[in-house]
Amino acid sequence: MNTNRRKFLGLALATATFAAVGAAAANAASVEEIKSKGTLVVGIQGDNAPWGFVNSSGKQDGFDADVATLFAKELGVKVQFQPLAVANRIPALTTGKVDILFATMAMTEERAKAIQYSKPYAANTISLYAAKADAVKSPADVAGWEIGVPKSSSQDKAVTDAVGSKATIRRFDDDAATIQALISGQVKAVGGNQFYGQRLDAASAGTYERKIDFLTTYNGVGTRLGEKDWNETVNAFLDKIKGNGELAAITKKWMAIDLPKFPESIPNIPFTVK
Repeated sequence: MNTNRRKFLGLALATATFAAVGAAAANAASVEEIKSKGTLVVGIQGDNAPWGFVNSSGKQDGFDADVATLFAKELGVKVQFQPLAVANRIPALTTGKVDILFATMAMTEERAKAIQYSKPYAANTISLYAAKADAVKSPADVAGWEIGVPKSSSQDKAVTDAVGSKATIRRFDDDAATIQALISGQVKAVGGNQFYGQRLDAASAGTYERKIDFLTTYNGVGTRLGEKDWNETVNAFLDKIKGNGELAAITKKWMAIDLPKFPESIPNIPFTVK
């Protein structure tokens, strides 16, 4: 390839990249623009009860839907939900396809490089679930197993970190597919959140149980990096609903637990835009 040809292709690539970035930036609206527009587009999980799911009436429902609806009310706008697969949550936000994420976003250092987290507003325990007949008391007991997780999820990281050197980790598109993989025998166990037990029992009563707890994670609202207006607005809203009891009521409704005590900080995961 001659020098002029390389320069031309390099320029074309740079132009295309700039255009893509520019298009994403153009789609990213400020808080005031959303107020003027009158509609907030929320990225949410569509099949992960009770966090986010589509109910029998065809409407988005669940813990995150209730919190996001309150947030839209706080802004004085309508809410429009965009159900997302686990792996599509961050790309949908960063490209401007959604305005904000109330999408069971466990707070991790890796994700904090791509999105801005709010203060935590929910907690989630990640555990290993398997058949009651299978004796598991420690990570060493799953050597040689195939374990399912939703790809790019907090379960993926927790299970991979804990037993990835001993077991084969199989990654599925979402929580529903991961649960189905266990029920159908594609995998011997799954890494799931604190509600997997309920969902597994509903599918096959008395067959499965929680074996090992890996860690407790905290969920934050996701906004784009550097967007101080969104971050400050969300944090003020969360402070308000923690203080007035609304978040506690939603937590009790969907999780049947009291509002957890949240950390004031998490290493390498900023809650605010400096």
